[in-house]
Amino acid sequence: MEAAAELGLDPDLPTLLVTGGSLGAVSVNAAVAGAAQQLLDAGIQVLHLTGAGKADAVREQVHRAAVDTRDPVRAGRYQVREYLGRMELALAVADLVVARSGAGTVSELAALGLPGVYVPLPIGNGEQRLNARPVVDAGGGILVPDAEMDAHWVATRLPELLADPARREQMGRAAAEVGGTDGAARVADLVERAAAEGSGTA
Repeated sequence: MEAAAELGLDPDLPTLLVTGGSLGAVSVNAAVAGAAQQLLDAGIQVLHLTGAGKADAVREQVHRAAVDTRDPVRAGRYQVREYLGRMELALAVADLVVARSGAGTVSELAALGLPGVYVPLPIGNGEQRLNARPVVDAGGGILVPDAEMDAHWVATRLPELLADPARREQMGRAAAEVGGTDGAARVADLVERAAAEGSGTA
């Protein structure tokens, strides 16, 4: 509740976090902003982190898609920010996250037991799809190809998911089973083992 208060969000409403990293993700931004009306109508609040230089375009799209955001209470339920310095606040309030599937993002959401909708970057060698695959296969996330991630998909799929806390909880548990929270301890063990082996051969 403290995180919601700091962000100016309602702790009692289901919260969708949208993030494409520091540079943002134009296609993800457009898909979610284009469904603003349906998300707000479903009683969902959105914290949309657009990436540097992309906030104005998203704000314009939100206002086109949801004309009555002129109502300040309703408008406050769709927050558009370029960047959030305290990402832990966003993760604390999120019930569902829409994001690219970089290794860091997937690992972090899984470790926190947060259900994710992963939209792999459509370029490169497919590594972002591979990053998300273990979590998705375990039932902790949904994989959506970039070409299929549009406003219609968001409007028809996300309100249903955000209205189903039991399913989100199940997804969160599945994600947590895949995620690791002992990375620092494992690294320390490796360092100690390497040091012991090195001293033994000296």
